[in-house]
Amino acid sequence: MAESAAAAVAPSAELLEFPKKDKRRMLHAVYRVGDLDRTIQFYTEGLGMKLLRKRDVPDEKYSNAFLGFGPEDSHFVVELTYNYGVSSYDIGTGFGHFAIATEDVYKLVENVRAKGGSVTREPGPVKGGKSVIAFVKDPDGYMFELIQRGPTPEPLCQVMLRVGDLDRAIKFYEKALGMKVLRTIDRPEYKYTLAMMGYADEDKTTVLELTYNYGVTEYTKGNAYAQIAIGTDDVYKSAEVINHVIQEVGGGKITRQPGPLPGINTKITSFLDPDGWKTVLVDNEDFLKELQ
Repeated sequence: MAESAAAAVAPSAELLEFPKKDKRRMLHAVYRVGDLDRTIQFYTEGLGMKLLRKRDVPDEKYSNAFLGFGPEDSHFVVELTYNYGVSSYDIGTGFGHFAIATEDVYKLVENVRAKGGSVTREPGPVKGGKSVIAFVKDPDGYMFELIQRGPTPEPLCQVMLRVGDLDRAIKFYEKALGMKVLRTIDRPEYKYTLAMMGYADEDKTTVLELTYNYGVTEYTKGNAYAQIAIGTDDVYKSAEVINHVIQEVGGGKITRQPGPLPGINTKITSFLDPDGWKTVLVDNEDFLKELQ
């Protein structure tokens, strides 16, 4: 009896393989800013992004804007949200940075500086390596790593989040979201380990950089950074897999059951990973309809 009950609730091998076969792509990162027009100006003039669309929702007292280096149906973008009357937010200690790949870091840094951005690390090679990087801050305090790299189809190339257990986080994103570990780096001299995870090579797409700082198991989330959105062909199957993985790894939570959003009918599901970072899975066909 117990064996048959377990078999009834155990997911099929086909279901568990679904995330690896699903057509997934990182769509956008959502976060809050204190002055939408100011941030749009900095991102377009300082960082070289394009304003893709902007909307105002007075009934719900917010506005948002989508910016990136190419159209939303093929590129990762940022979704900036301005809540009426709120001029600042707490970024917290867990969010790390976004990253932009550019063919000339030195030139981009000078442009950022000219547009009023804060340069927190001057451009130059990384210690012990050849990669040329810099770090800058936007007007709200969000950090951007600038990485010198050859031509790439996706300049908005990284989202870095800190986690309290890297092995658990890797397992969760592999099994729940079908991501691959592209590389790991352990730097004991600086007391951190990181894993680059994504759906294609780093020079071809946007990746998630998960960082574990030795001995730090928890971080504050603040109220500024919100979530990442990822496309899927089936939010219902995705939610089934996520529910199973949450039980398996001992952490995480479904925050919105799969189904259509009122008003626009786009099907989504959302969840927290074991560290409390939020992801929203969006139906691929519905997303394209929304853009039209």
